[in-house]
Amino acid sequence: MALRGLFRASHPEPGLAVTTVSALLAAGAGHSFASGALVTATVLASQAAVGWSNDWLDATRDRTVGRPDKPVATGAVSRTAVGVAALVSAVAVPLLGLLTTPPAAACITLALASALLYNAPLKRTPLSVLPYVVSFGALPAFVVLALPGVPVPPLWLVVAGGLLGGGAHFANVLPDLEDDLTTGVRGLPHRLGATASRIAAAGLLLAATVTLAFGPPGPPSWVGTAALAGAAVTLTAGWLAGRAAIARGRRSHAAFRSVIAVALIDVILLVVGGAVG
Repeated sequence: MALRGLFRASHPEPGLAVTTVSALLAAGAGHSFASGALVTATVLASQAAVGWSNDWLDATRDRTVGRPDKPVATGAVSRTAVGVAALVSAVAVPLLGLLTTPPAAACITLALASALLYNAPLKRTPLSVLPYVVSFGALPAFVVLALPGVPVPPLWLVVAGGLLGGGAHFANVLPDLEDDLTTGVRGLPHRLGATASRIAAAGLLLAATVTLAFGPPGPPSWVGTAALAGAAVTLTAGWLAGRAAIARGRRSHAAFRSVIAVALIDVILLVVGGAVG
């Protein structure tokens, strides 16, 4: 029971998603199986550290709002166990990183430090989006820097990762805006409001799509062009459906779903564009 609660407290869905993307990036960038596995393990440790530290810090807040999906709040695992797990995994990140290359180790450590700063204190400030931009931008840079010879990560790849991270922040916060405000969390999305946050998420993700489609050298591929067109259509359709529902006095998740769909398109483009080795 405690192990299951510890697993759930690590935020496994986003953590495994980011880790999977990193593994695919590593394969596309030209890593061997061994070095790709090391890159993946390092990212997995960083994601676990961020998830556990988040639940350790938010234990009181999660109990206050009665979050049934939070193992510490429900008593499925102790706050101490989650804190120890966060500390161990955080220490493991730079150690694993050093088994690749020193620049890569510094890069993934920066990504981890930035994400931890989001958990405390930046989540409650107007700078809440900054750690997402830094950490997501550093992720593809880490994958490239971990290659033999330490190639320089393409600027467009880092910029696209940062834009994707910024969009992900606004999209991720939207479902929890009311609970967050109840417990005093007032990051940038909370200060802007739901409508402005949807616009920000859509704009950042569309900018990421443009960067991924036109950033690589040479003319844009048909995949990038099709992805950009698909992203624009998806966002427009979601926005119009949401506005129509509001006009009829109904709530709609169409705009939010369209943002998530474009985030998926960007992830696919990021993996395809990550073949820089």
